[in-house]
Amino acid sequence: MASLGMKQLGGGNRSVADVAGLRCRPGLTPPSRVGFRVLASGDRAEPDLSVTVNGLHMPNPFVIGSGPPGTNYTVMRRAFDEGWGAVIAKTVSLEAEKVINVTPRYARLRAGVNGSAKGQIIGWENIELISDRPLETMLKEFKQLKEEYPDRILIASIMEEYNKAAWEELIDRVEQSGVDAIEINFSCPHGMPERKMGAAVGQDCALLEEVCGWINAKATVPVWAKMTPNITDITQPARVALRTGCEGVSAINTIMSVMGINLDTLRPEPCVEGYSTPGGYSSKAVHPIALAKVMSIAKMMKSEYDDKDHTLSAIGGVETGGDAAEFILLGADTVQVCTGVMMHGYGLVKKLCAELKEFMKMHNFSTIEDFRGASLQYFTTHTDLVQRQQEAIRQRKAIRKGLQSDKDWTGDGFVKESESMVSN
Repeated sequence: MASLGMKQLGGGNRSVADVAGLRCRPGLTPPSRVGFRVLASGDRAEPDLSVTVNGLHMPNPFVIGSGPPGTNYTVMRRAFDEGWGAVIAKTVSLEAEKVINVTPRYARLRAGVNGSAKGQIIGWENIELISDRPLETMLKEFKQLKEEYPDRILIASIMEEYNKAAWEELIDRVEQSGVDAIEINFSCPHGMPERKMGAAVGQDCALLEEVCGWINAKATVPVWAKMTPNITDITQPARVALRTGCEGVSAINTIMSVMGINLDTLRPEPCVEGYSTPGGYSSKAVHPIALAKVMSIAKMMKSEYDDKDHTLSAIGGVETGGDAAEFILLGADTVQVCTGVMMHGYGLVKKLCAELKEFMKMHNFSTIEDFRGASLQYFTTHTDLVQRQQEAIRQRKAIRKGLQSDKDWTGDGFVKESESMVSN
């Protein structure tokens, strides 16, 4: 049966209870009932998708992940126009001239026989490097975007060599463009490891601690550290990043992979002049792996940093509102999408928002905070699972066994007591 509520359609802040009180007081003219109407539960307000993360307000938790969807002014403007909650630009560094990309740089995995043109795309590999555009060009575009969209959140992704002065210069120049936050790329799995960039830092906690110290001593805007999944225990670098001053953690970046071998040519994919190199794996197939990594980080953050000053941005195989809801249920504040945009376009955000709202309506959630982290409590150890199951079996056996003695019969529960000892 639909529940009923009262809503005032006219001006003023007077509540229904206030109005009822006025009608009962002698000497006062009862107010008009015009302007009030009865609402069924179906008219309940839409769920609120807005989030505030490290002081940054976003209309929804969906963020363009760093990569091709944030590679220049035109595409980032498109993302804002379509309604994305925030945009993280493609990673920049001081010396773009050292970045040389190749083509083709992507390969896809389809459900069914690999190489089939008919199967659903479930995996995507890239061997793409960070932005090859001059830093000054990207900074001018950041500034233009913030002038045109002052109330929208623009986040710069940065990566540098193992050089304190270079990191400080890059942070200073990026901040002057007016970006709202910085995401540090400690996780790109391919390209330039010899320069101690990307995952070469994220996989070395001692190096990570030193570099994070440089960054957080210089930065004046919120800093997120983007974690690599190509490590045994992802909580270790996440803990280091938070301990050294980062306000947030993003996870996961792509997984090191070889997409496949062409069985006709015997060459690996993506094939560049007959050769290839391991790259980063993303799309739907990585979603379960990403969930596990995010869950581990979220549990660590809850036990060691149980406050609202540190945040978690989840990444990995998001193509539906349900995918996003899973990350939020594990404790994510925001959800990033990169490959999904490359496959489905910038309009995907409308579908994501609609589906996430439907999930929230189904469970009567009004805000993201109503369910953020709600499922984290249900993860435990295998030893605990065994104990829980043994106890459950013991209780079920006790119920089936019925009464232990004639003295246990009661008059009130006689029928149920009889049924408890029936075998069929």
